[in-house]
Amino acid sequence: MSPAADLGRWLQTQWYGASGPHPLLLPLEALFRQAVALRRRAYREGHKPSERLPVPVIVVGNLTVGGTGKTPLTIWLAGFLKEQGFRPGIVSRGYGGKAQTQPLAVDAATDPALAGDEPVLIAQRTGCPVYVFPQRAEAGRALLARHDCDILIADDGLQHYALVRDVEIAVVDHARRFGNGHCLPAGPLREPPERLAEADLVVYSGAEQTPTGYAMALVGAEAVNLRDATLRRPLADFAGQPLYALAGIGHPERFFAHLRAAGLSFESRAFPDHHAYRPEDWGFAAGADLLMTEKDAVKCRPHAEARHWSVPVAACLPTAFGQDLLTLLKAKTR
Repeated sequence: MSPAADLGRWLQTQWYGASGPHPLLLPLEALFRQAVALRRRAYREGHKPSERLPVPVIVVGNLTVGGTGKTPLTIWLAGFLKEQGFRPGIVSRGYGGKAQTQPLAVDAATDPALAGDEPVLIAQRTGCPVYVFPQRAEAGRALLARHDCDILIADDGLQHYALVRDVEIAVVDHARRFGNGHCLPAGPLREPPERLAEADLVVYSGAEQTPTGYAMALVGAEAVNLRDATLRRPLADFAGQPLYALAGIGHPERFFAHLRAAGLSFESRAFPDHHAYRPEDWGFAAGADLLMTEKDAVKCRPHAEARHWSVPVAACLPTAFGQDLLTLLKAKTR
């Protein structure tokens, strides 16, 4: 494992372990909090510019580093908005990609090495126009210049204050919440936890019910073959046979827990988020079925073997969430 991966594992134990953060990280956290506060104030007071696009913008994001379920929620939002008669487009930073000089249009066939794995997955699942660029407002302008969209979803854009937003949706991992409650690098938080109160809607990923906000379940009970997408098998079919699983996402254990809840026993391998896979990475599963997330499948498909399968999941949200979102859009875009 690389030094970066070793550091990542060590930080995870500091952020989510019972012992709390290493004392040496606390002074760095104080500096980080100060920088975050100064940056936020600069946008609020107009010292840094924020751009408003000509269509409503829904921002989806989180307070912590790593996966919380933003991508499934973004896919759900695109489908819901289409059902309501909107024409959504989606912008993203394109984390892990190389689209750094100008906005890049993403479709189902775009190389994840260029655009990032999440934007390619979103394009595959939604069929919506997707553009990536670190400056989300510029990505939005490029998208709107080429597509007749009347609303934009900014994936992972909560801290991107250069883009004016009409609705903020914060996603929280129900199981891990905010870890030890500290900001980077002492904890997993990008912003202090009180920032959550400013979001218009708060979604708790992995929750069956919650006293506040909205519970979002991630459901999926079948596997899709990476070499032939017409081949599908219920997860239950993999029980009682040699089986392996890999995940290179922000919280790999969430995927493994999903498989165990389906009654499966398997050997697992976790990789860093946005890992660039090579065929040797799945050598441990030679000759047996291998399950992976859809996000991993986007990158593994070019070298996939016949017994490699992805496990799609879909967000499931209460009716009240969609109703409240529409009410907010109507109130904020008059």
